Amino acid sequence: MKNHLPPQDLLEATHDFPCPYTFKIIGLANESFIQDVVSAVRKGMQFDFDPPYESRESSGGKHIALTFEPVAENSTQVLSVYSEIQTIEGVILLL
Repeated sequence: MKNHLPPQDLLEATHDFPCPYTFKIIGLANESFIQDVVSAVRKGMQFDFDPPYESRESSGGKHIALTFEPVAENSTQVLSVYSEIQTIEGVILLL
């Protein structure tokens, strides 16, 4: 996946940290992908637990959308999560 992160100053201008921050990730529907994304969010947020998330499979079952809404302490934490997720194989879209 191409390295494309939102500018830190934009994050800080549009969010009042700490605040809930929504990450949406679409990728291949398999257990490895889900585990990798959960691990990336956990690592980026520096949690000592797996973050809760919602999932929805595509109608054909080939893709899955994962939504996380953790409370981000600062923009650096958000950028860290984006960086971690971009290293995962099978990511199609990251919002």
